[in-house]
Amino acid sequence: MDVPDLMRYWEKHAGVGNAAGDFTVRLPMHDAAPALALADMYSAETEAPIIAELLGAARNELPEAVPCTRRAGVIARDEYDDPVYEDVGPTPVCVRKTDEYLRRLETGAERAPRD
Repeated sequence: MDVPDLMRYWEKHAGVGNAAGDFTVRLPMHDAAPALALADMYSAETEAPIIAELLGAARNELPEAVPCTRRAGVIARDEYDDPVYEDVGPTPVCVRKTDEYLRRLETGAERAPRD
């Protein structure tokens, strides 16, 4: 969901979906002010659902924003016999770590320490 979709959603609904837990963050004033304004505009009880949904919107844009580098080596061929290259750099690492944390959160495990 992008931000315009979120705003349309907020006009019709309130609250957030399945929360994995509470996370405490310190927002700079220039980030906190719009979150408070949006919570006020869309009659949210607190700014927390707004911040969570904005974070979700940013997460959806993350795969396009994280740089990906292709290795020269072909690791497979697709159904049209075009080469499929191995991705290197931050994208595959981010995908792997995201999957790892998601599994841990789904099973109720503590958050893993960062590498």
